[in-house]
Amino acid sequence: MSPILSLSRRAALALVAALALAPAAQAQDTTLKVGIMGGEDEAVWAAAAAQAKPAGLIIETVIFNDYTQPNEALANKDIDANAFQHGPYLEAQIAAHGYAITPVIDTAIFPIGLYSKKYKTLADLPDGAVIGLPNDPSNGGRALKVLEQLGLIKLNPEAGILATVIDVTENPRNFDLRELDAGVVGRAIDDLDAAVVNTDWAAKAGLLDFRVAQESGENNPYTNFIAVRTEDKDAAWVATLRTAFQSDAVKEAYASAYKGAAVPAW
Repeated sequence: MSPILSLSRRAALALVAALALAPAAQAQDTTLKVGIMGGEDEAVWAAAAAQAKPAGLIIETVIFNDYTQPNEALANKDIDANAFQHGPYLEAQIAAHGYAITPVIDTAIFPIGLYSKKYKTLADLPDGAVIGLPNDPSNGGRALKVLEQLGLIKLNPEAGILATVIDVTENPRNFDLRELDAGVVGRAIDDLDAAVVNTDWAAKAGLLDFRVAQESGENNPYTNFIAVRTEDKDAAWVATLRTAFQSDAVKEAYASAYKGAAVPAW
């Protein structure tokens, strides 16, 4: 075989090998639509997106402004995942709507707090003080548990984590417990003596500097997570997303955005 023919043959073989490898080298990125709440979480997810991109996972955040929409959007396949809720809330949503949604990646614990612009300590709260509470079952029950932990009320122990104001068995200081939408209670703080507010809504309302007390983190069942449709829980991109999200960069983003009010759960 002549050297020229041998060279041509080697070139042809190299071209075939290159073409065989081309699909892997040119594999398309996976785009993931993730539903989140607007505000501080946007900075957290910007950090997660930056971590995911080199691994071929393109994260597009879809912003929601209340808790009722993200699970519906996920169930309807308008988004691929969401990140805004804890276990008791999802359980209540599944019971109410029959969603096939599964938690896959822990994100953070947001200790729910009692806030007041009028009083600096629990002892300062007057008898009969008007205290706002979120009105959805899981967050309302959580808020009442906080008041019980703080020694302000007592609840029927059989009520569990979904307690409501009718489960208050002792209210020795005659607090006026007002149930409001979770997205409203923080913004209504000027019309209340105090309010139990979810951390993300407290941040949106500029209340983080007015925290009087917060729930205990010990044995806390309210870890937030990324949830997906149950059919996608074993998808390859879930593992990629977990690595990207549970990273030092995202921990730093939580610290910067929430100023200590969010505790990473990994």
